[in-house]
Amino acid sequence: MKHIILSLLLLNVLALTSCSVLVKKNPSKLSKLSSNQQIAINQLGYLNKSEKIAAIPNVTASQFDVINAKTNKVVYTAQLSAAKIWTLSGNDGHKLADFSEVVTSGHYFLRVKGVADSSLFRISDDVYDSLSKAALRYYYLNRSSTPIEEKFAGIYARPMGHKDDIIGYHPSAEPRYKGKRIDSQKGWYDAGDYGKYVVNSGISTYTLLAAFEHYPDVYKKQTLNIPESEDNVPDIINEALWNLEWLITMQSDDGGVYHKLTTREWPGNEMPHEDQRLRLIIGKSTAASLNFAATLSMASRVIEPYYPNKSKQYSNAAIKAWRWALLNQTQYYEQPSDIKSGEYGDHYLKDEFAWAAAELFITTKNKNFYTIYKEINIDYVAPAWRNVSYLSLSSLLFKAKDLLSKQEYEALKIKQNDLADIYLNQHKSSPYNVAMQKSDFVWGSNSAALNKAMVLLQAAKINKNNDHKNAAHGLVDYVLGRNPTGYSFVTGFGTKTPLYPHHRISHSDNVVAPVPGMLVGGPHSGQQDNCNYLFNEPAKSYVDDWCSFSTNEVAINWNAPLVYVLGALSD
Repeated sequence: MKHIILSLLLLNVLALTSCSVLVKKNPSKLSKLSSNQQIAINQLGYLNKSEKIAAIPNVTASQFDVINAKTNKVVYTAQLSAAKIWTLSGNDGHKLADFSEVVTSGHYFLRVKGVADSSLFRISDDVYDSLSKAALRYYYLNRSSTPIEEKFAGIYARPMGHKDDIIGYHPSAEPRYKGKRIDSQKGWYDAGDYGKYVVNSGISTYTLLAAFEHYPDVYKKQTLNIPESEDNVPDIINEALWNLEWLITMQSDDGGVYHKLTTREWPGNEMPHEDQRLRLIIGKSTAASLNFAATLSMASRVIEPYYPNKSKQYSNAAIKAWRWALLNQTQYYEQPSDIKSGEYGDHYLKDEFAWAAAELFITTKNKNFYTIYKEINIDYVAPAWRNVSYLSLSSLLFKAKDLLSKQEYEALKIKQNDLADIYLNQHKSSPYNVAMQKSDFVWGSNSAALNKAMVLLQAAKINKNNDHKNAAHGLVDYVLGRNPTGYSFVTGFGTKTPLYPHHRISHSDNVVAPVPGMLVGGPHSGQQDNCNYLFNEPAKSYVDDWCSFSTNEVAINWNAPLVYVLGALSD
């Protein structure tokens, strides 16, 4: 109970991070997950005109009330659904409460006979504003090679970690450079560790830039209180630029791109500035080069109004990386025997070639790139670092309409709509009203949910289909509390949130609350970390514990679709 109270007290404070008092982190473990005996809702709340669904334990009651928290009066009563069983969460059963007709702003809670009242939630068109900022500010708080200052970070201020100005080469990167050093500063720490990985940085940076490119009015108004906030460049652009400036250092003089910058072993449970292990440039790969080509090409057009010289630099670097990849189409990354950091290996690269070709076509307007893209003829799924096929389709739909014939563009729209319809049908057929299948409950399942939401919201915008938007809301609700674990999976936002994420900074900083705005990976039944799990069902196999790197780690590529989706919902 004290952890739930703590989350409530910190909910608003965390978004501002203005307190300057440091307190020792509570070493005790969280209480075990409860069974499905609580009303599961989106713990932040609902947009005024969105679909609004809650999951109710399988009680005998047949109706529910929505109660105005200010007046304590019932404002809406309706029937519960028939009992449903979602086998991915067990056989306890539940009922659904649909209160979409409540559209008046305010604070509310649900009451159902036989179960405790729900926690308070808000209905408002700005219900996601604070979370949207915190999800993006996470990247500032995870920067490498710079002090994180108190005036910007409050209690999360810390000394500079990993200046990365004198980095050595592992033989897998450049055997000819033995003893040579490289300046590879800036960038974001990838996940719970302190490595920097090109392929994961690529999709993360792309997704942030796509959020701006697709919804510029949202992000032009958003101020994050980061060191660059006083200039005339949107904060999301400057935050992405911090990582782009690292990515550009990872290109070799021959055009190929190094795979990663890490230590040989995983870092200890320590703050960034305490990690003094030797850091190395490791590997050179086709996957990294294509990710680089796609991301830098896209970045060049997005930043051009603000940084024209960098725009040209990035465009030239992207083309150089593309040419190297064409000459080295199967240079796969293979983990050296003396390296234990994240592998990010990938031997299927048709999707990377298609993505890079599409981005280069949009940026250069050279139709030859589109010809290559069409010849690859890939299938599309919701994006992930290992499969970026959809990113090519997304960029073409948003930015290439004037570059394509009407027939070409309409063919792309059909493909995108077909994919969105798959997820819409999953939503409609789900006993839990969420487009999550058994195959989605993998490492980073919450990211799988939000990347599906991104596809659905893009379909809603392009095809004007409100059903797609409702399915996206279902996935956002799931991540923010309407799920069988009872957790809102974003640190600091909700009434029951992760307090012990697998994030070295949050684990070692002597601050009681973790860095706010971080999306944890989420439940799945792999349990690779040998932690103490109470449940084995895919949708319930989650534990809020530092030891659970398989369900409670954070990562830059998981937060990126959260940023995108919240921006789209604010549009």
